Amino acid sequence: MSNYTDRVYEQVVEKNPSQPEFHQAVEEVLDSLKPVFEKEPIFEKNKILERITEPERVIIFRVPWVDDNGEIQVNRGMRVQFNSSIGPYKGGLRFHPSVNLGIIKFLGFEQIFKNSLTGLSMGGGKGGSDFDPKGKTDNEVMRFCQSFMTELYRHIDGRVDVPAGDIGVGAREIGYLYGQWKKITQKFVPVLTGKSREYGGSLVRPEATGYGTVYFAQEMLKTRNDDLKGKTCLVSGSGNVAQYATEKILDLGGKVVTLSDSSGAIYDPEGITREKLAYVLELKNVRRGRIKEYAEEFGVEYVKGGQPWVYKTEAAFPCATQNEINGEEAKTLVDNGCFVVSEGANMPSTIEAIDVYLENKILYGPGKAANAGGVATSGLEMAQNFGFESWDRETVDKRLHRIMVNIHKTVYEAAKDYGEPGNYMLGANIAGFKKVANAMILQGHW
Repeated sequence: MSNYTDRVYEQVVEKNPSQPEFHQAVEEVLDSLKPVFEKEPIFEKNKILERITEPERVIIFRVPWVDDNGEIQVNRGMRVQFNSSIGPYKGGLRFHPSVNLGIIKFLGFEQIFKNSLTGLSMGGGKGGSDFDPKGKTDNEVMRFCQSFMTELYRHIDGRVDVPAGDIGVGAREIGYLYGQWKKITQKFVPVLTGKSREYGGSLVRPEATGYGTVYFAQEMLKTRNDDLKGKTCLVSGSGNVAQYATEKILDLGGKVVTLSDSSGAIYDPEGITREKLAYVLELKNVRRGRIKEYAEEFGVEYVKGGQPWVYKTEAAFPCATQNEINGEEAKTLVDNGCFVVSEGANMPSTIEAIDVYLENKILYGPGKAANAGGVATSGLEMAQNFGFESWDRETVDKRLHRIMVNIHKTVYEAAKDYGEPGNYMLGANIAGFKKVANAMILQGHW
């Protein structure tokens, strides 16, 4: 790092102890930005790094709720409003036992640059709770969501902060949250995205992150006169992102041979067909079962606690969670023939894994670029809501595809301009940063 980036990173670590995921996200971005500060000292003069690594606001609150046995439970809720220089705070809510302030800050920090890359007017934010929806009844989830929103409502609005879903927060949770917000405020505005179609949701929003990740991979492959047709692909996760990444890979002629969840991974060498994918959607979205049941249903390999990254492949799509690919697993991917990685999850690769990708010149689409399709389509949902419109599926998908093509072009050209063509991590960080940094300078020292 340059002296400036080095100094700011040390300050971040000192001021934010016991937040390793946040430190990792900041280190990755700051390391990429070194050539920017050498070329454009105005950013250092205006203390942009000191400002952009400090959230504008952090809200932490208790969430008491009553379970079906009449027992009072207490969880912690939070919302980090990180940066609003180019638009209202925008970013998901994550309900998972692993949620803590460091994870929410890493996600919010990444969201700043991801939202910038979409070309839409959205700032960066993130929120969530250590509440676990798994194993809870619908009534328990509803009571939790109502309690959560009873505090959060005062901090969000359609032109202030617009949360969406993330891990553990799907259409069910968004519905309960929105119903409580509307009851309290007596307003019907797009304060949440990822809503059901019946009350303002957008077509293609559930599919958007997975679709966008595959669109980005396809654009990277085009730079080598290649595409996904006939490629064997590894996908991790089995939730929303993984499901629709698999669907789009099938649309483009690829073959998906793995899926996973927190318990383990399945390997289906014949490929996950559309019929098998329909089983996964029913298993995960309706029955809320475990991926092990897929292995039992179709007689394929299941590895308890396993990851998909040990199998032969040409393309990998990590769509589960942060830091799911370490340095050794990245080496295994490369040794097994992988030459494209497109991230559907947020920061699924460790810094050591990213180094392996870059050293081996593989096509690496970092999450802040490759998975921006979800938040981009949330922006399109907001546009439909504010215009009292509902676009058809083809219109939304075309706009999503165009946004992903433009993100790829922006990132590709930024890397080229700074002397590292093909380094998508560098390009994504620089392009995302410069738009926000220039906006901050233009708006003064606030």
